[in-house]
Amino acid sequence: MKILSLNVRGLGVTGKFSWVKNLSFCEKVDVLALQETRCKFLNERWVYNLWGNNDCGYVQKEAVGKSGGLLLIWDSKSFIATANLCSEFFVAVRGNWIVSGKESIIVCVYGPHKDVTKKLMWDQLNSLVNEVDTAWVLCGNFNEVRESSDRLNCTFHQHRAARFNEFISRNNLIEIPIIGRKFTRISDDGAKFSKLDRFLVSDQFINLWKDLSVIPLDRNVSDHCPLVLRDKIMDYGPKPFKVFDEWFNKEGADDIVINAWNKPISSVRSDCRFRDHLKNVKFALKDWSKNTFGNLENEINSLKARVEAWESRAELGNLNECDRISWMEDRKCWLEKENAKTNMLKQFNTFLTMYI
Repeated sequence: MKILSLNVRGLGVTGKFSWVKNLSFCEKVDVLALQETRCKFLNERWVYNLWGNNDCGYVQKEAVGKSGGLLLIWDSKSFIATANLCSEFFVAVRGNWIVSGKESIIVCVYGPHKDVTKKLMWDQLNSLVNEVDTAWVLCGNFNEVRESSDRLNCTFHQHRAARFNEFISRNNLIEIPIIGRKFTRISDDGAKFSKLDRFLVSDQFINLWKDLSVIPLDRNVSDHCPLVLRDKIMDYGPKPFKVFDEWFNKEGADDIVINAWNKPISSVRSDCRFRDHLKNVKFALKDWSKNTFGNLENEINSLKARVEAWESRAELGNLNECDRISWMEDRKCWLEKENAKTNMLKQFNTFLTMYI
């Protein structure tokens, strides 16, 4: 079981659609919960394209103007929906997990900013959760924190936090801790930090799954971390050698292919000569890729570690302006290399979908 929750902050923004689609595919999620899509109603074809196939169901709440918008998609091979609900502040689906046959209700929440509408949201959620005694999971951007340590360089409102905690306590919900990250949202300028995104579950939901954990993924092009609720870690094995389009964005790749193709061939038959030409190109590209991209993962990990170190220092308020600029430069470089890796993975995943 995997549920991915993300405040995408505009699904129509360049690069975000493919990022979310690739995230869902790579993580093999059963449910995708998106907040702040900033989209009007989406047709089936668009949703199926985002999910990767048409074996899914969905419920959505359109954006109001240029803000808000919710989209909840589930894998029909993992979860059979029996009902869904759309509200001002959330969308929900009720159904049964195929692996266990047990019922759950999954709620995708996007909290308002104004205090008056926040109270209305808590009232609606209280009424919803009290209606059915079943396995509940609420996820999303609640736009609220539970304690002062959930914010850094941001205003903390005690009465709002108390109202949030009262909602959790009243409905006997449990927050699944996020592993390895204190804050889920960082402002674009790296100045403000807050923990706005969460997974809240009932006892019944915990009893359905063992070893539940919430894993934060890289923020990439959003100011919020994607969060994945999962019950176990899956290993999909090593990736075979393939030719990737991203290679030819590098200077010199064309020369590698031309020089390898023009190497002398001893075969006489035309089909064998063609085969041997391809072999030469393959081995030349393989060696070139190893030298050019072989350290890409290490470079990404190194830059990511530096960015995380900057963020850890920033959370403690230990950065000056020069440090902040260095942090943003490291983050930009990391995202560029991460994008190259993502493009290669995306092409490989497309190959698997088509031929395996």
